[in-house]
Amino acid sequence: MNRSDTISIQGLEVECVVGVYPRERSAPQRVVVDVDCHLDLEPSALRERLRFSIDYRCISEEIVFLLRYCGFRMLETAAYTLARYLLAPPSLGERRSAISEVWIRLTKPGALPGGAAPSLSLRRRAAEVRLRQEQRPFGVVDVVHETKGAGVYRLNVAPGAEIPLHLHRRMREVEMVLTHGLVCQSRAAPPRAVHRWPLGAPHGYKNPTDRYQTILCVDAPRFIEEDEIPVPQQRSDMREIKPEYVWIE
Repeated sequence: MNRSDTISIQGLEVECVVGVYPRERSAPQRVVVDVDCHLDLEPSALRERLRFSIDYRCISEEIVFLLRYCGFRMLETAAYTLARYLLAPPSLGERRSAISEVWIRLTKPGALPGGAAPSLSLRRRAAEVRLRQEQRPFGVVDVVHETKGAGVYRLNVAPGAEIPLHLHRRMREVEMVLTHGLVCQSRAAPPRAVHRWPLGAPHGYKNPTDRYQTILCVDAPRFIEEDEIPVPQQRSDMREIKPEYVWIE
């Protein structure tokens, strides 16, 4: 039997840059998100384990992360990207149930005169989503969506592997650690923390665990292969490089 139960998130407010007009690109504005995630909740109800459902707090934080750092030009693109991300199969490092269908509404309060609030809604099914996967020396990259201005990726770091120390001179990279066990610059990288890397800042990750670990990554502009610049591990200033974590609220 195919069940379609629902976990809803309503009234999630995000301050983000979204729009095509200059005034919309110069300052963040409020966007309200409503999401219905359809999945089979019976396994989690019977086993009372979160891994057989989805964590609505984590989903909310990931939605905020994507809206805040992708800088979408269109609400349509924002909703489409969120749908692809939510409907993608659980990453190699995640322990959660798969979502079979999503309904997303995005509203921009105060965007029109007289207090009118434009909104759009989008519905997609998991069968409509296929992520491109790229094999890398450290593991597998899931390409969620790419626009001219940004790319959204899941970096799946294999057990015992590492993303070598590197820097970017063109791409501004922001990352959210999704799982527990990664090490960044010799320090534990806690789940749910967001790290913004300035241009030219060396960074890398190691996975000392026996299971895959996953990072949600936004590059702006989208990934540029030649801008992945290796940094020698023996750099004398490495001890001074410390991650700056920004907690999603």
